[in-house]
Amino acid sequence: MKTTANAGPRCADRSIVPDPDLFFPVATTGPDVEAQIEEAKQVCDACPIRRECLEVALRGGPSTAHGTWGGLTEDERRHTRRRRARSAA
Repeated sequence: MKTTANAGPRCADRSIVPDPDLFFPVATTGPDVEAQIEEAKQVCDACPIRRECLEVALRGGPSTAHGTWGGLTEDERRHTRRRRARSAA
């Protein structure tokens, strides 16, 4: 994904996100995980390339299989893919 200093992903800016693991929770449930996911989504919501990031994640691939990408979790992306597939059929 090509970016510039002004239009780069917020997740790569260590002054905004000091720990990139924010986008990749280890557990799948619990209040700590929910808080972590919500924090990651807030970063994504303000990102100038959120839509592009989400499209890359929706196309799939091993590097985008886990974590929060483009403001959606793994489950949310799976539902979005299914919804798109049904709409296209």
